[in-house]
Order: sequence, then C-alpha cells, then structure tokens
Amino acid sequence: MEFIVAAIIAILVIVVIVRSVRVIRQQQVAVVERLGKFRRTLDSGPHLLMPFVDTVRYVLDLREAVVPFPPQGVITEDNLMVNIDSVIYYQIIDPVRAAYEAQNYIQAIEQLTQTTLRNIIGGLDLERTLTSREDINGKLRAVLDEATGKWGIKVNRVELRSIEPPATIRDAMEKGARAERDKRAAILIAEGQRQSQILSASGDRESAILRAQGERESAVLRAQADRQAAMLRAEGEAQAIATTFGAIHAGKPNKSLLAYQYLRMLPNLARGDANKVWIIPSELNDALKGLGSLVGASAAPDAGEYDADDAGFAPPPKVDVMAEIEAQGKDEAESAKTVEQAIAEAAAIEGRRPPAPGAFLTPAAPVVAPGPPPGHPQMPAQPTMPGQPQMPGQPFMPPPAG
Repeated sequence: MEFIVAAIIAILVIVVIVRSVRVIRQQQVAVVERLGKFRRTLDSGPHLLMPFVDTVRYVLDLREAVVPFPPQGVITEDNLMVNIDSVIYYQIIDPVRAAYEAQNYIQAIEQLTQTTLRNIIGGLDLERTLTSREDINGKLRAVLDEATGKWGIKVNRVELRSIEPPATIRDAMEKGARAERDKRAAILIAEGQRQSQILSASGDRESAILRAQGERESAVLRAQADRQAAMLRAEGEAQAIATTFGAIHAGKPNKSLLAYQYLRMLPNLARGDANKVWIIPSELNDALKGLGSLVGASAAPDAGEYDADDAGFAPPPKVDVMAEIEAQGKDEAESAKTVEQAIAEAAAIEGRRPPAPGAFLTPAAPVVAPGPPPGHPQMPAQPTMPGQPQMPGQPFMPPPAG
C-alpha cells in the first residue's frame, strides 16, 4: 500500500515539473495566459511556469512567411475577366497584436488582397493591366501594409505571379504579336536587301570605273606602241627605198634595161580573172624601140655613157642588221621610260594625281641608218611628202635624169 502511494506522489511530481518547464525555440515567441488572461510572452530558451495556472496559448513564428493565394477572377475597366494569382510576403512584428487583434490574420490578409485587387484592376484596361505589374504590386502592398499594421503584421512584398486573360483574348494577342514579329522580320529582310543592293551597285560602279581606267590606260599604251611601230616601220621603209635606190644607181642601168624590166611586168598587169580587156600603154612603143636598137648595138654598154649622168655618185654604205638588233636590246631602258610616260599621261588626263617631275619624257629616238662614210659628200635630206613625217637623219638620193 505504501508503495502505491509513493508511486502516485512521484507521478504527480513529474507532471508538475513537466508543466512548470517550457522550452521555446529560436525565432519563436510564446504567449502565456494565466487563468485565461494574457500574462506575458516567452522568448527563445527555457522558462518556468506555474503549473495548472499559467498556460502557453499561442506559439508564433517571427520569420518571414510566404502565403500563396489561389487565382481569382477580376474584371478590368474594358469589361474583360482576368484571373490573377498573387503571393504575399509578411512577417509578425508584434506577437500580442497578431494573437489578439485578428482572429485569423492569414484569412484576413487573403480577403483584403482580393478586394484591393478588384479595386485596382477595375480602373485599368487589359493592356495596362498586363504591362503595369510593378504599379499594381506597389499599390497593393501599400494598402495591405496600412491595414495589417494594427494587427502586428508587416507586409514586405506583394507579387502577382500570373495574369491570365480569356482564351479568345489570348488568341487575338498571339495573332497581333505574330503579325508584329512578321512585320519586323519583313522590315529587317527589306533593309538587308536594300543594303545588299546598295553594296552590289557600289561594287559594280567601282569595278566599272577601274575597268574603264584599265581600258583607257591600255588604249593609251597601245596607241603609244602603234605610234612607235609606225615610226619604225616608216623609217625602215625609207631605209629600204634608199638602199634599193642606191643599189640601182650603183649598177648603172641604161634605158634598154629599164625597157626590158617594163616588158617583164606586162604579164603581171594582164593577170587576173576579171581582166578581159587591157590596153597597151603608149610607153610600150618606146620600150620596143629601145629593144630594137639594142639588137644592133653592142651587148655591153659603153662605160663612158654614164659619166655625164652619174658624176659624183657613190653607193650608200651597207646596213648592218645584226648591229641594229643588238642596239635595240640596249634600248630597253628607253622603252620602259616610254611606258612610264604613257601611264603618267593617262593619270594626268584622268586628274587623279599630278604627273611626277620628269614623267613626260621625250620618246625614244628612232633607229637611223648610218650616214655616209668619212670623206663622202653629205647628201641633202629627203624631202617630206604631203602627209608623210620627216625621218630624221635619212639620206635622200635623187632619181637619175631621164
């Protein structure tokens, strides 16, 4: 019997100790009531209470809490229904007020959020509602913070997670956005094509200008080459004529030989498919008379017959062709100067840059046949025919009399 009484007493002592000691965790506050009336608040740590008299009525968390609210329908100013999903970030700053001022502060905040959103969104159209989230969040936080201040709660942030317009409005907005993107894409494509065409036209223009400049310089160089070739060709022909003329006079031909050569040319005059009828010139009779007199005369001409006509005549010196070719090899520098002169003239005509000093050089002198040997009388210069350039240094041999 005594054992049972001792056990009951021990159990009562343990219950009293358990009811007397209370441990509060970090960032929590306990509200203590004594016989149903607020007594005090307990911070974090161990505390002693009067058993069966003091009671821990509320344990509140002082950390910032997040409360998501379900989507709610809100009508905009242009009579469109949108669903808004919001989130509230709050924190308890006065545990006593949070415990006794509002019966259920979370539900109170939810209802206050719904009514405030309807008031704010009702004054905005759909376009402004979708683009003014920051303004809506600021207005909603100000209203909630003012209303929950007396509850011992501070609303730190309010966020609208989503604003969903009706399906038909979403389709229309997607079509508008798609049209706007297509418009921007078309503008960018057109701008790119315009830039490409401008660059292509600029490249074609520069290419045409460079090609024209190249053709002009090429034409100038060809003209210079043709001029030099014509001058050299004319000089060669003049030298050939002078050489032939000198060779004929050196052979001392007579009238009979000239008449014979004239008769040899008659078949060439009559040659040809279109020559059906040809007229014998009057000079043929004189040639035949000369040949007739040649039959009765001696075959060898009298040496004294040409003394009167050929007095003071000497054959021209022989032209050394190989020496001229070697001399042409030495004139490569002069040819290079001539090419540079042509390019400088083309650039000066174009006006791109002023010609360099000494650019317009004198063309290379044409090759001149060597003059008469020392001691030979100087022959007069060849007269210039109308339209024919005078060849410098070219000797002239007068034709024989008769």
